[in-house]
Amino acid sequence: MKFSVVIPAHNEAENLPATVSGITQALAAAGLEYEIVVVNDGSSDDTEAAAAQLAAADGRVRLVHNAGPHGYGLTVRAGLAAATGDAIAVMMADGSDRPADLVAYCRKILEGYDCVFGSRFIRDGRVTDYPIHKLFLNRLANWFIRVLFHLPYNDITNAFKCYRRTVLGGIGPLISNHFNLTVEMPLKAIVRGYSYTVIPISWTNRRYGMSKLKIQEMGGRYLFIVLYVWLEKLLARGDYHRDKAFYV
Repeated sequence: MKFSVVIPAHNEAENLPATVSGITQALAAAGLEYEIVVVNDGSSDDTEAAAAQLAAADGRVRLVHNAGPHGYGLTVRAGLAAATGDAIAVMMADGSDRPADLVAYCRKILEGYDCVFGSRFIRDGRVTDYPIHKLFLNRLANWFIRVLFHLPYNDITNAFKCYRRTVLGGIGPLISNHFNLTVEMPLKAIVRGYSYTVIPISWTNRRYGMSKLKIQEMGGRYLFIVLYVWLEKLLARGDYHRDKAFYV
């Protein structure tokens, strides 16, 4: 099985080389077949040059451009369209996600799960240097989603997840242009009946640059996509469920 790692990158020149290096070392040591798809989202720094240099040095690294309009969701969607793997993980360019956890994701996919989700807030999960105001809003948002969907999973807003290609075909069309894609993808996968497992993961705050997530701008977008998928669950009578003939 081939694994694709999609890395959306906007002004991440300082972080990208170490991030890609860590991923390649971990996946190669685990003996996994893989590719890394770096998607440049209109960066104004040297992200494009850094990614091109990485691609030139390693044929398993590819540079893709999101020509516009820009936004995290659109960038990830461009990467998903370009990826060729049988399973695809999304990781952040800032190095906050641990490559060893990516290997654990791949192992779970090989066990037969459709999706693998990580949680930083279960036993053996960890967060390092998480800004306290973001942590509070994160836990509040995840509590709301858990109650609304009756979910045991408590880290739905985290972007770092892995899906089989068949899942990505079954949760379309994806409509989120921004960071709300991080909740649209897993919620649709769960509502549409794909199997998943949750494992503990670690998260460490970036060393360089600034987070691209603007909380004040994203609140309404997150709420919209959560309610959008909730209405599907409530009213669609399973029309988009994986077992329906439409997807066979």
